[in-house]
Amino acid sequence: MRAVVTRCSSASVEVAGRIVGSLPAPGLLVLVGVTHDDTEADAGKLARKLAGLRILDGEVSAQDAGAPLLVVSQFTLYGDARKGRRPSWSAASGRDHSEPLISRFCELLREAGLHVETGEFGAMMGVASVNEGPFTVLLDSAELA
Repeated sequence: MRAVVTRCSSASVEVAGRIVGSLPAPGLLVLVGVTHDDTEADAGKLARKLAGLRILDGEVSAQDAGAPLLVVSQFTLYGDARKGRRPSWSAASGRDHSEPLISRFCELLREAGLHVETGEFGAMMGVASVNEGPFTVLLDSAELA
């Protein structure tokens, strides 16, 4: 699993003219993608890393600060644009595999005591954010201990 994590003063997700998720206070916008061989263990590694990652102001974690998270599924994190002019999406996992893992990822974050809001899986979403810093990091479960 991959996640692009951005520290934000505000962020929201809109689907068909309605807000489906937003940060109620400054926190983290988390774009998450899943590949074919990802498992619940990957969701757990990524959730633990994200909850304790000290990237908020004052070098504190979302867990330490009680900062909210807005998690948005994004299969394009596994896009491959190395050849040609059109990206390949073959490394991105399909809905049947991805949706349960992203749901489990969010559940684990909630179990860690975090406030988690989400986008709408598979929908055309408008994501708005006001980045702080700007501060953005990339996490990949395959590279985490």
